[in-house]
Amino acid sequence: MMDLIKHFFPNVVPLWSGDGGVVEAINQTLYMTFWTTLIAGILGLIIGIALLLTDENGLWANRPFYSILDKLVNIFRSIPFIILLAALNNVTRLIVHTGIGPTAALVPLIVGSAPFYARQVQNALVTVDPGVVEAAESMGLSPMAIVFRVYLREGLSELIRVSVLTIISIIGLTAMAGAIGGGGLGNLAINTGYLRYENDVIWVCLIFLLVLVFIIQFIGDLFARKTNHAS
Repeated sequence: MMDLIKHFFPNVVPLWSGDGGVVEAINQTLYMTFWTTLIAGILGLIIGIALLLTDENGLWANRPFYSILDKLVNIFRSIPFIILLAALNNVTRLIVHTGIGPTAALVPLIVGSAPFYARQVQNALVTVDPGVVEAAESMGLSPMAIVFRVYLREGLSELIRVSVLTIISIIGLTAMAGAIGGGGLGNLAINTGYLRYENDVIWVCLIFLLVLVFIIQFIGDLFARKTNHAS
């Protein structure tokens, strides 16, 4: 088995462990994905709920507030991530005191992912049956109680689906961040595989990224189906 691996991936075996190796790159990708998902997920959920509540049909309809927030979300969603990385370089250095590495990549990753997830949250929750919301209002529930007892509960299955979509998007962004010094599998694939013409390194990085995506998709689909049946 080992001879087979050395035959097809001759440049990967020496790079497997140690500084700048495959294992370190995987850990860095998981690190960036986890913290971006957690922080951008919380921010995106809050912003998405705010968009839902303040639109013209929302429980706290507020056209000026919604208009401003909606435009900010659209602006940050429209900025190409590679440009966002460069534009936030000084902000990143101010926050984490460095412009390279996985921790530095977290700042643009969060800024780029939170608005995307916020829009996904809004679109997921707006599909909740208005009749159920009206029934909750007639029972005297407060807007926040309706959010937690109706919107988040009834829209949980769809929320899981859009969350999976966002996490997969984040994995792709971590690879892009790695291309300019963010670390992770993207950095290994570009700086070692591409620039040194070691194609087997590129393929190993690609395989691990695909496996990560498939695992997340499988788990997300499983939970989405369960919550859909439960509702």
